[in-house]
Amino acid sequence: PPAAFSRARLPLHNRPRLPLPSPSWAPPRSSGRGQSGKEPREGAPAGAGPSRAVPLSHVEVRGREDRLPLVLLHGLFGSGGNFQTVAKALVRRGSGTVLTVDARNHGSSPHSPLMTYDAMSLDVQDLLNRLGISKCILLGHSMGGKTAMTVALQRPDLVERLISVDISPGSTALISEFSAYISAMMSVKIPDGLTRSAARQLADEQLRLIVQPLQLRQFLLTNLVEVEGRCIWRVNLEAISRHLTEVMSFPVFHKPYLGPTLFLGGSKSPYLSSKDYPEIQRLFPKADVQFIEGAGHIVHQDKFEEFITAVLNFLPPP
Repeated sequence: PPAAFSRARLPLHNRPRLPLPSPSWAPPRSSGRGQSGKEPREGAPAGAGPSRAVPLSHVEVRGREDRLPLVLLHGLFGSGGNFQTVAKALVRRGSGTVLTVDARNHGSSPHSPLMTYDAMSLDVQDLLNRLGISKCILLGHSMGGKTAMTVALQRPDLVERLISVDISPGSTALISEFSAYISAMMSVKIPDGLTRSAARQLADEQLRLIVQPLQLRQFLLTNLVEVEGRCIWRVNLEAISRHLTEVMSFPVFHKPYLGPTLFLGGSKSPYLSSKDYPEIQRLFPKADVQFIEGAGHIVHQDKFEEFITAVLNFLPPP
């Protein structure tokens, strides 16, 4: 691999790759929500009834029609806009059409009191069905990576290849930290009538005591929007807070996803490490694990060119 990458030496790297079917856009399935009967899907909490998909907001960057579409899923407190520059770069360098998607309770997508990976997976399945995409390459960062993994494990027929960015199919041990961020955001007080820039400055001052890293505060503040003269959070903080333990964990699965999979981590991030390898190998036996040197958790921002190269190298040939 290029010098910018270090590779985890898992025994699964040298497995042969089977030839993949030709990329194609196909008409919608008659039942695009997959296993939506009375039995809960694998990965659903015990006793959970069927979820209802919400229509996700998304942006398309048109790419080559002879290549599979890529669907990019953002992390917690993010939005599809986090991947807009990535989407344009991938298309410029020859990828298929790229979709950047807002998760439920994030960005411009509808709010819902439910915030589980089963529900977020169903949202993605519903979006693919509405757009007539029968197979795609699915890439997700952090929470979006866990959503992407859930889709692949529940509906492997929809996912040709899977890329999980700086997250594993396990629990994240930072629940108290994120809970503090949510509480800090909920406690922000902004008078009506302020401009968005003034409101952001005031919110930044109020967040600073709890959310000390400047880059993190700036990221959270991208969620402050003006609606009818009032500045509000566009993320559904109540739903996220209620389901934070589930968002930080991962559903139980027994049947693996057998498609090619890339776990792409930042070398300076704690979210993906060697302790995750046994579970990665169990659920994703054709996985490759790579780390981009010098990158933290937001790999695509910290090392943009290396990230784009890694993704392009993983895509199937035209």
